Amino acid sequence: MTYDEVMERLRAAANPKNVEGMARFGIETGRAYGISAPVLLSLAKKTGIDHALAQQLWASGIHEARLLAALVDDPRQVTEAQMDSWVKDFDSWDICDNCCGHLFDKTPFAYRKAIEWSGREEEFVKRAGFALMAWLAVHDKKAGDEPFLGFLLIIRRESVDTRNYVKKAVNWALREIGKRNVILNKAAIETAQQIIDKNPRGAQWVGTDARRELTSEAVQRRLTK
Repeated sequence: MTYDEVMERLRAAANPKNVEGMARFGIETGRAYGISAPVLLSLAKKTGIDHALAQQLWASGIHEARLLAALVDDPRQVTEAQMDSWVKDFDSWDICDNCCGHLFDKTPFAYRKAIEWSGREEEFVKRAGFALMAWLAVHDKKAGDEPFLGFLLIIRRESVDTRNYVKKAVNWALREIGKRNVILNKAAIETAQQIIDKNPRGAQWVGTDARRELTSEAVQRRLTK
């Protein structure tokens, strides 16, 4: 399927009412068509993996075209330069999380970029660092504990950032790491407590919310099976 054909299908699926709903969820809608996720996933299946098409879709600047780009790109062909270029364009949490969870976490650069971006100042670049940590914790079943123990040190350090999209991603990464296994659960709970003890009241939510889930009966029962 060509770029023009894909864009025509996206325009045909546009739903202005959905755009209003997106805005209520804090999604940037300046160049959005209001297309639902199932429609995009269906289109991605029809399109297939296509690295060149993904570059064209991303360059369009259209919100849904960029979501689709992350679905159809080939992680084996993604370079660090592409990742650094795309992350600068992140202007919405869903673009950030979708791109990190469908594409970037499958590249050989994922762990390095998670560390690098988590120390950046730009809100969505920094969120991308922690979104990568969260997705790697969920998707990389073969990884050992060491990289995630390293992530916990960064999470503790950056927990003082109270910007909404950053703190939610920091919390997300902490919770997902703590749900991988018993060892990481214990380490994540300790990190959550350190965040609570270290931070001023306004920055304690990251730790208190994560500790609540990680010490819950449901999580503990699943980890000890």
